[in-house]
Amino acid sequence: MKRAVIISGGKIQTDFALAFLRTQTWNYVIGADKGVIFCHKNQIMPTHIVGDFDSAGETEYEYFQKNTDVPIKRLNPVKDYTDTDVALRLALELGAEEITILGGTGARIDHTAANVRILFLALQKGVRAYLLDEHNKMWLTDHAVSIKKEEQFGKYLSLFGMGGAVKNLTLQGVFYPLDHYLLEGMDPLCVSNEITEEACRINFSEGVLLVIESKD
Repeated sequence: MKRAVIISGGKIQTDFALAFLRTQTWNYVIGADKGVIFCHKNQIMPTHIVGDFDSAGETEYEYFQKNTDVPIKRLNPVKDYTDTDVALRLALELGAEEITILGGTGARIDHTAANVRILFLALQKGVRAYLLDEHNKMWLTDHAVSIKKEEQFGKYLSLFGMGGAVKNLTLQGVFYPLDHYLLEGMDPLCVSNEITEEACRINFSEGVLLVIESKD
C-alpha cells in the first residue's frame, strides 16, 4: 500500500508528530506551505513541496530549492484552493492509497473546517485520509466499519453526519448503542461515545459519517 503524509502549516506537536512519522514507511512526504518549516527544523526530507509561502516558510522554501532536487510547486497566493487541498490532490495523483495530514488543525478553526471537508476528495477516490494531531484522529466513511478497541486512537468516539442525513445508523459495542437511527446533519447526538467491547460496529444504509477518535 502506498502511503502519503502531508505536513501542513497548522499546529504540530513536535514529539507526537516525530514519533508518528517513525511508525511506518512513507512513499510520499509532502510539505505544504508552512509545513516546510517543520520539515527543515526536524531534518525531514520531503518528496514534494507545495505552497504559496505568502506568510512564512520563504527561507525554508529557498533552502530546499537551492540545495535539493525536491519537486516544488509554488502557488499564486490568490487562488481558489488551500495549500493543504492542493497537497491532498497531489497525493491522490501520485497514487497514494492512504493519506495522513499532520498540521491540518490548530488555532484557525476555518482552516480546520476546510480540511475536514477536503477529506471528501479522498473518499470519492476510495482512499482513506486522516486529519491527525496529538488529541484527534478524524476521517470519513460512506460504508459500514468496525473499530477495534485496542487500535482506537484515544478513549472517545464521536460521529457526525456530513453533507446530509445518515440513515439507519446502528452502533454496537459502545456505551451508547443505537438501532436504525436517523442522524440528521446538524444532530450532535453521537458525540463522546466510548467503545466497551473488543470492537465497535458502525452500520448505516446511506450517508457519510465524520468519525472522530479523540483523547484529552
